[in-house]
Amino acid sequence: MDILTSPRPTSAFVAKVRSAFPALERRHQGYPVAYFDGPGGTQVPQSVVDAMADYLLHHNANTHWQYPTSAETDALIASSRRALADLLGARPTEIAFGANMTTLTFHLSRALGRSWGRGDTIVVTELDHHANIAPWRALERERGVTIATVPLIPRTGQLDWERLEALLEARPKLLAIGAASNALGTVNDIRRASELARQHGAMTFVDAVHYVPHHLTDVRALGCDFLACSAYKFCGPHIGVLFAREEILQQLDVPKLAPAPDTAPERIETGTLNHEGIVGAAAAVDFFASLSQGSTRRDRLVQTYQELHVRGRALVERLWFGLQEIRGVTVYGPAPDLPRTPTVAFTLAGQPADAVAHRLAGLALFVSSGDFYAATVVERLGVAEGLVRVGCACYTSEEEVERLVQGVRSLSRE
Repeated sequence: MDILTSPRPTSAFVAKVRSAFPALERRHQGYPVAYFDGPGGTQVPQSVVDAMADYLLHHNANTHWQYPTSAETDALIASSRRALADLLGARPTEIAFGANMTTLTFHLSRALGRSWGRGDTIVVTELDHHANIAPWRALERERGVTIATVPLIPRTGQLDWERLEALLEARPKLLAIGAASNALGTVNDIRRASELARQHGAMTFVDAVHYVPHHLTDVRALGCDFLACSAYKFCGPHIGVLFAREEILQQLDVPKLAPAPDTAPERIETGTLNHEGIVGAAAAVDFFASLSQGSTRRDRLVQTYQELHVRGRALVERLWFGLQEIRGVTVYGPAPDLPRTPTVAFTLAGQPADAVAHRLAGLALFVSSGDFYAATVVERLGVAEGLVRVGCACYTSEEEVERLVQGVRSLSRE
């Protein structure tokens, strides 16, 4: 297949996006830096930094007190819940903040696990980041629950759905599943999984950290009970976000301090939060909304994500087929015509992943390497030296993808 046959992105849109990111002005070894490390954390637009600085300089206070900066902080946090609710298709009372997705998931697992014990089962998958495995396995030790695992099919990079359905027929308490693989880019059919889980009396927890940056999320359409994501994967600061159905969250036996608020969503949030991070997360949502026209923020987000989806599809095709043509390169995960994100993992024969990443960095091509905390995926693929991961973000250009392909090709010739 000719990798140049994909539809080209709108140049004005690309220019508008890229102009917002000061990091793109950086040069390394004489080259402009191309950031392909987005799956591990994206760059941040100036507007997000400005929003966080404005909060710290002019509104910084703790919450729920009777003076202006405290009231302003309360209002900004409430506004941020509305922004993240618009991004995820939720209600503001269903949006909780925390240090990161991992911390939020451990906290939620302990709350759910208080009423579970021997004879109860939780279903996890081999495709997931370990942040969606370890918190549930902790209940295996602490509460005596049973963990059942859905296998990964290494050849396709997809889950074994027959096994998933069989495990759900045993009526587990919870299905913990990733919406998209941060290692391979595989996108799972979460709506189907949630429906199957509900049919068998199970709740569904979704790790959407790698999904939300690439697919506009609608928790109602997905049918999940919980969904977690991280703002630093969609051009925000390092902070985690949890959606939890209000009717469940309001009744959940959460570990909390007695004087702390006992209404959703604050009842699942512990201690003083990262207020500037919360403000920055909302600013990241507003950045994406600002790229399009529409009567509501959600409408504008729909338009932006549609454009990003077209661009992402074109970039991943060029990347996938370009890498496949290089001698010694093996790419992993679903092909571009299957549900996936614009993230591609590969190996180069005879060269450890870290060595490939280091040498590409010399060409100002910043890529990730290793197992990306999706250690089971790497183990099942049998790549002991790890994977090289290349992720296209909203600011990635066609020229950068071509540079990456040419860079890998130059390594293969040595």
